[in-house]
Amino acid sequence: MPFYFPTDRSVFSISGEDAEHFLQNLVTCNIESLPEGVARAGALLTPQGKIMWDFLVLRDGTGGYLIDLRSDLADAFVRRLTMYKLRAKVEIAESAKALAAISWQNDSTPSGLVALDSRFPESLQVRRHYGSAPDGTDDRDGWTALRIAHGVAESGPDFEPGDVFPHDVSYDQNGGVDFRKGCYVGQEVVSRMQHRGTARRRLVIASSDVPLPAPGTALEAGGKTVGALGSVAGDTALALARLDRARDAMDAGTPITVDGHAVALSLPPTVGYRWPDETADKGD
Repeated sequence: MPFYFPTDRSVFSISGEDAEHFLQNLVTCNIESLPEGVARAGALLTPQGKIMWDFLVLRDGTGGYLIDLRSDLADAFVRRLTMYKLRAKVEIAESAKALAAISWQNDSTPSGLVALDSRFPESLQVRRHYGSAPDGTDDRDGWTALRIAHGVAESGPDFEPGDVFPHDVSYDQNGGVDFRKGCYVGQEVVSRMQHRGTARRRLVIASSDVPLPAPGTALEAGGKTVGALGSVAGDTALALARLDRARDAMDAGTPITVDGHAVALSLPPTVGYRWPDETADKGD
């Protein structure tokens, strides 16, 4: 079974009698419906509806929550939570249960605090292990390839904080944003995009006959930019693209290229959105 042992993630504990209400009113995902043993994508947005902090949230087994996010964004995230805290009975602290490993295609019985990463199909058994790591060989490239194959974006390689709306990076597809719960920071803009169907940038998978260049390299068609690469694994990459511009290029027979090399674009396998002239977006 493959493993990845990340070293760039931090985990924070959100506890206290108001913890659930506090988070539910701030973040994009539904905290109240979060099952035990599941890590759900979530984000804290700007008032303009763009993602400033992306993370996974899970129940800690004792009535509180754990937030799993990039270490380099953690201090600013905690400061923002503290600003919103006011008189809420909430404690925010770094957890001793650090993210120790990620495993997938794992049919063994896990020990310790383990949560299924709900951004992936359940059949893959993508698990996040907190506190103690199982034995295994690190496969960072395998983890990147898995994320690409299933259209799972993360800030850093795939987008920068403050640059994308939740729809851009499939939060409307993977449970990372809930359209039925009450208000949260940036909710008005995100709900408007959902109801009007105005999301134009979407995640796609780019494939080539040659190794692809670094994240951030532009996707071009006819001398115009249609998107940019994100995470790269050999000749395959996740990319954020304007679907309308990419589709126009494909319909016109205009090659889509990266550094002069042709790429083919496809949609991730489990998404509900389609190319502009196909079935309308079916995100929740």
